[in-house]
Amino acid sequence: MFYVYILKSEKDGKLYIGYTSNLQRRIAEHTDGQNKSTAYRVPLHLVYYEAYRSQADAEAREVRLKTSAGAYTALKRRIGDCLR
Repeated sequence: MFYVYILKSEKDGKLYIGYTSNLQRRIAEHTDGQNKSTAYRVPLHLVYYEAYRSQADAEAREVRLKTSAGAYTALKRRIGDCLR
């Protein structure tokens, strides 16, 4: 399985979008400050994830969320209560 995940920084309230084949390991890397792109934003919390059978589908979804304002807005609307 491959996962698209959304992390929220408690420091600045911003979201981080990524994908991985090992969700637990990847979240631990982020929360331990081992990821250069999120180390300055810890503490981070997982607020949402989606599971996919293929890596191509997960990667395409991640790209869509990062580049399409409509997809990002729809996702924020879907997970709205988790973002507060």
